[in-house]
Amino acid sequence: MVELKRSYEECRRQRLEENKKRMEELNIGKLALALKASSTPKSSPAKQVKRPRVSLDVSSVPVRRSSRTANKPPPNYKEVPIEPLGSLRRSYRRGSLLSRFYASDGARQDAIERAEQLESDLGSDFPTFLKPMLQSHVSGGFWLGLPVYFCKEHLPDEDEMITLVDEDEDEFPTKYLAEKNGLSGGWRGFAIDHELVDGDALVFQLINPTTFKVYIIRASELPYDEDKDKDSDASKLDNEDKDKDSDASKLYNEDKDKDSDASQLDGIAKRTRARVVDLEDKRKLHPKER
Repeated sequence: MVELKRSYEECRRQRLEENKKRMEELNIGKLALALKASSTPKSSPAKQVKRPRVSLDVSSVPVRRSSRTANKPPPNYKEVPIEPLGSLRRSYRRGSLLSRFYASDGARQDAIERAEQLESDLGSDFPTFLKPMLQSHVSGGFWLGLPVYFCKEHLPDEDEMITLVDEDEDEFPTKYLAEKNGLSGGWRGFAIDHELVDGDALVFQLINPTTFKVYIIRASELPYDEDKDKDSDASKLDNEDKDKDSDASKLYNEDKDKDSDASQLDGIAKRTRARVVDLEDKRKLHPKER
């Protein structure tokens, strides 16, 4: 054991001496000293002191400009508040469903006939078309579809603002949708301002490429003569009904008289038959008296 330890120590010492000789041959010691002498400790970035920023006066610094804008005043980039525009749309109160007017078939047909007469009176100088009003036109959605043939022939191919001019020469701008062939924005205001209801008939006359003259025929309005004729017809029918009632009452009274006569004859016949039966019974009881 002692010999083994000595041999180990000798080998270790021999190895160290060999390594030292190699390091001396490579000048490693001198290189290590040179590196230590040349290296200086660097300060960490966290410990660096920040210098305070100096604010510059912008007005004192000359502005670089081109020769074209050198003589012009400097632009002002200060934000100026913009005044809000007033609402361009009118506010309308939405009516309830209970207050809607539903035209009868007779009133609707009468308005259409009078509108057709007006359309024929306008002549053919400007293109026209007739449009009866429905609930969807004057309430709820307020969408007015125009005839497709009229849109293809006379109206623009793209969306455009179309002006509606009423009989008082008041103008109402509306939005025409070319793909849907109808009036959307602005039509609601026209319908409410003119109190259009179900059954009214409108005649549209295209006086300009984007302007319609609109004539309104009310379903509830009838000419004076027609009202008078209808009242006279109604009175005639009322008189005829009265005559029929009087005739019926007469027939009823006659039937009652006939019934009373028949009842009287029936009573006489019953009494006669009773007397005959009594006489026959008496004869059967007293045959000798005969």
